[in-house]
Amino acid sequence: MHNYYVYMMSSKSRVLYVGITNDIHHRAWEHQHDELPGFTSKYRVHRLVYFERFQYVRNAIAREKVIKGWLRQKEIALVEAANPTWEDLSESWFNGKQVLRSAQDDSSKGFGNFNEKSGPGFKMNYSTLQVAFEAGIATLTLNRLDKRNAISYELIDDLLRALEEVKNSSAQVLIVTGAGKAFCSGMDLDTLKALAGRTPEQNLEDSRKMASVFRLLYDLPKPTIAAVNGAAVAGGTGIATLCDFTLAVPDAKFGYTEVRIGFVPAIVSTFLLRQVGEKIARDLLLTGRLFDSQEGLRIGLINEIVPPERLLDRARELATQLMENSPASLTYTKRLLSDHARVELDSQIEAAVRENAAIRATADFREGVTSFLEKRRPKWTGR
Repeated sequence: MHNYYVYMMSSKSRVLYVGITNDIHHRAWEHQHDELPGFTSKYRVHRLVYFERFQYVRNAIAREKVIKGWLRQKEIALVEAANPTWEDLSESWFNGKQVLRSAQDDSSKGFGNFNEKSGPGFKMNYSTLQVAFEAGIATLTLNRLDKRNAISYELIDDLLRALEEVKNSSAQVLIVTGAGKAFCSGMDLDTLKALAGRTPEQNLEDSRKMASVFRLLYDLPKPTIAAVNGAAVAGGTGIATLCDFTLAVPDAKFGYTEVRIGFVPAIVSTFLLRQVGEKIARDLLLTGRLFDSQEGLRIGLINEIVPPERLLDRARELATQLMENSPASLTYTKRLLSDHARVELDSQIEAAVRENAAIRATADFREGVTSFLEKRRPKWTGR
């Protein structure tokens, strides 16, 4: 469940600042390290003295407005009722021992109708995924439970923004996983339906955007770990295997299934050839068959197979191990690895983008998508 926090920070002279965030760990760290302008710099605030947790962002925004409207005396009374010693609560947060001093009961109603994508001091907001920061680790969770985290136009846009947010954050390692029982089940059905009506210009733009997601993940200057909790198909396989480390549960399924619906795995093929070699890449891309974690481990696409109940713990253990290394060295090493093939990759991805867009104009593509949606065998014409 995603939580939102209304909090109060205090300076040494008890000047109070009220804010809202979906990651109180990271917000406290930002204040302590002077990463926020304005109040933090002016009053040298670094003490988290009070917070309330909410399930619904509209209620958190409403509560923040209420507290900001109080006189200072009433704000101080609220802090002292829950935290009489004005203890720095962020210290115990980071030690994993903090019990909420006040949890505001809330529901989806009762505080008015507020825009869920706004709010003073609120961190970047996403509708198809979640990003959390804790102790140097960013965790990006694909979160379309009802669609098995399938790829949509909106998810692609969210991924681009989220990866940029992680890239520019203080996090040292990124973990990518999926909500529920799937990691990413490929293209969303509604998005597939829409593809047939796109113009050539739109198809090219779509392809470039998807390539940008893969390239940003591949080139991210921080180590990346995929915690594959279930099916990772087509584009989902791409996301899972483009991370520096890929951990998967035993029952996870992978596959470059594009050829089954008249599509072409153009962009992912560029990276796959480098990872497993041409012979294996030809097998996976031309057959479009599904394969399991064990085969993925054997051919080098998977680093470890992990029991489901241990998956995220193991990902965090690996992240902690990576953070024992020099952050500068990790960044330079990742840049070295990316730069080694950058010119060749640029050329190959540009060609792949054009192939990806061009295939959508074929009769086989339209038949493949239609037959898939109608759950029947396709009638290929080769055109």
